[in-house]
Amino acid sequence: MLVLLPPSEGKAAGGSGAPLEPQALSLPGLAAARAAVLEELVELCAGDELKAREVLGLSEGLRGEVAKNAGLLSAPARPAGEIYTGVLYDALGLAGLPAAARTAAERSLMVFSGLWGAVRVTDRIPSYRCSMGVKLPGLGALGAYWREPMAAVMPEAAGDGLVLDLRSSAYASAWKPKGEVAGRTATVRVLHSQIVDGVEKRSVVSHFNKATKGRLVRDLLVAGAVPGTPAELVAALRDLGYAVEAEAPAKPAKAWSLDVVVTQIH
Repeated sequence: MLVLLPPSEGKAAGGSGAPLEPQALSLPGLAAARAAVLEELVELCAGDELKAREVLGLSEGLRGEVAKNAGLLSAPARPAGEIYTGVLYDALGLAGLPAAARTAAERSLMVFSGLWGAVRVTDRIPSYRCSMGVKLPGLGALGAYWREPMAAVMPEAAGDGLVLDLRSSAYASAWKPKGEVAGRTATVRVLHSQIVDGVEKRSVVSHFNKATKGRLVRDLLVAGAVPGTPAELVAALRDLGYAVEAEAPAKPAKAWSLDVVVTQIH
């Protein structure tokens, strides 16, 4: 099983230690594309701060992120699973996973990124700020920039098992599974169900959507579940107590869409 995750907007500090070693990152086929984005981002942030903030969509209060990006080549790096923080990653709780579940997480989790394309949680990266929605002056919109290099490496990375896609739309734009890979891909939407004046109403709540996805992945890992198909994923989630609604797509080369329905927000 390959689990595709979005990154977090906020990130932990890099701490102390050795800087980034680009050649050591997973998916070496992305090396040239990563180098181009990294070079332009560092150059942008080492120059006009106001322009850098405008390009990156940063407020005055986040001006420190510009300086952080300017120093990426020498900044200390640590595993991506420690760098990414926020609601989804708090709920996932990588550091507290039992040993077997942690091993499974290191093998199956992949985080998409505007700067790196995609990384495993064990890949050592520095703390940075560059979302997939950024449009760099020399490379253009990163969502579009990453499509060609990601299309070249992701089918092999997906292997022959289930692809569980939990990315937000901005990060999903960088790679869309096609063909037989799409047929074994499942996307998940979390819906909050509540009764209003005797009528059920459903809505997507961003914070809880992320938290539920983090818990869902954690529960699968701790349970040692290894679903090989979207149908097996539906069964595994129901066994874990999730209310899941799903229908097989009309065409075989289409991804499954799963709705996880919750009644409590926490």
